[in-house]
Amino acid sequence: MTSLSSEKQPLSKLLQIASTLLPVGAYSYSQGLEWAIESGDVSDLESVKSWIFDLLQTYYANYELPILLELYKSWSANDVEKILYWDRHFKACKDSSESLAETIQTGYSLRRLICDLGEFPQEFLNQIVQINEPAFPTLYSGLCFIWNIGAEDMLHAYAWSWAENQVSVAMKSVPLGQVAGQKILLFIGTKLTSVVESAFALPIADISNSMPALSIFSSRHETQYSRLFRS
Repeated sequence: MTSLSSEKQPLSKLLQIASTLLPVGAYSYSQGLEWAIESGDVSDLESVKSWIFDLLQTYYANYELPILLELYKSWSANDVEKILYWDRHFKACKDSSESLAETIQTGYSLRRLICDLGEFPQEFLNQIVQINEPAFPTLYSGLCFIWNIGAEDMLHAYAWSWAENQVSVAMKSVPLGQVAGQKILLFIGTKLTSVVESAFALPIADISNSMPALSIFSSRHETQYSRLFRS
């Protein structure tokens, strides 16, 4: 019984870090979706589903997830220079002020949470407090490494958390009902494995954040008159 309980601990911690209740403020960001709804490009269940899936297979599979994976590898190797490199790379490629502010603000909140939990090695705590305005994936990957969460499970949880938050945004802003939201999540759930596999297979040289429509929508949200979300 003790052995089984020990084996399940990473799963419990994976569920904890994947939960939208993680107090880092991610619920207050739409990442451009609010403008897509305002403009009429996203207006119903099918268009929300397409928006989320398109971003997963184009932006997340080719950019956020591969960088998250490289950060995880760097934490595993205790390679401080690589951790700092990918942290800077991620922030430098944020192409709107809101998207940059989002990753810095949620990163700040996650770092504060890690320090307040009081259960991590002092070396890890020393490393994260020395990073200047760490991006959210930098700390997320470090936390997963410390908690013995595997890289594949980490990517899956990260993508799921983002998708669930997008559905929440759509339910509030389109609006959509709870059943519609669950239908979208069921569909997205069938696609996450292939998205994670694509991120694993992507060569480092091919990592790219190129998705012009997302960049435009994110930028236009900055001047959107009426809005519920911070990005």
